[in-house]
Amino acid sequence: MSLGPLASLNGFVPFPSTSLWNTDISTAPVDPNSANLITYIGANVTLHPDFGSGEYDGQSIGIPYQIEAGTQAKVPVKITEYASESDPGPMPIPANALIDGYPHPGNGDRHVLVLDQGGCWLYELYYTFNKNGAWSAGSTAIWDMTINEQRPYTWTSADAAGLPIFAGLVRYDEVAAGAINHAVRFTVPVTQEAFTPPASHWASSTTDTNAPPMGMRMRLKASFDISGFSPANQVILTALQKYGMILADNGSAIYITGMPDSNWNNNDLAALKSITASSFDVILMNPICTPSNVPTGPSPAIASFTANPAKVSAGQPVTLSWNVTEAIYNIVGPQVGPVRGTSVVVNPAATTTYSLYSTNQYGRTIAKVTVTVP
Repeated sequence: MSLGPLASLNGFVPFPSTSLWNTDISTAPVDPNSANLITYIGANVTLHPDFGSGEYDGQSIGIPYQIEAGTQAKVPVKITEYASESDPGPMPIPANALIDGYPHPGNGDRHVLVLDQGGCWLYELYYTFNKNGAWSAGSTAIWDMTINEQRPYTWTSADAAGLPIFAGLVRYDEVAAGAINHAVRFTVPVTQEAFTPPASHWASSTTDTNAPPMGMRMRLKASFDISGFSPANQVILTALQKYGMILADNGSAIYITGMPDSNWNNNDLAALKSITASSFDVILMNPICTPSNVPTGPSPAIASFTANPAKVSAGQPVTLSWNVTEAIYNIVGPQVGPVRGTSVVVNPAATTTYSLYSTNQYGRTIAKVTVTVP
């Protein structure tokens, strides 16, 4: 991955090839309720690229991101809305991080997406503000791009469906290279109070089984002729036939999400608006989780979380160690962030209580240890 705002990934695809985002579903069976789901969305609703070049009403078109080196300083983030379902900081957010809707973000979703090139972590924030150098967000999520990480069932992320946003963006660098090797994020106006993998969260009280659940995947029919479209649009449409698009949020009907980039040709992208929902199938969903059948199980077990030594002079090294089972990922706060392995070295400047947050698909377990600095 290159470094900087909207930088090229140079062919890197986040998450393993086994991720549902990166799975070829071109031959997957069609869901038996596909026709009803398409009708609910609106068979004549047209595809809309929610990205492009330039600005619309003073805002950039698409969701931005930036790639930072592993040396980028981590800063605290105050979580203002969904703290119990968010990942705590610190996070490597530069002071000039691009906020969704820049240069005038307004009161939209205000996402901030930061990829850590050095550690292969993805940090995503929703409804983000920087006031006098202090970052806050409505919700946050940290994703380990080397594994098939999953949010706990019923937890949100920086996206309503509990999904990573970046994984589903249409990026200019991949279109220019000739292939999108992942599914694409999309929205519809009304969703069901349900989710299907890879989603973990619903954002609706609608119980109509013809309403689409979060995580639903739609695939452009193989019979749809893409030969009349431009080479750039053919790359996008090929991805929709091979990987499909995954429902991630409530919004405008079948809007697909991409990055803002000055290289997009908006007039060319507009040709995609000729394609209707009737040109898609919904692929088989199994399971569909509703409030009555959400999977349950044990949260991670933290057998120990220790500091050695437990008392040091200011700035001296301390090794934090842990023994955890059944965790998908671990975060150490307030000064470390996400970690792999079973230990990390810290250098506290004052007496500090460290927290270990261990998370899996069923929930989170927290342990604390205090290091005393006289």
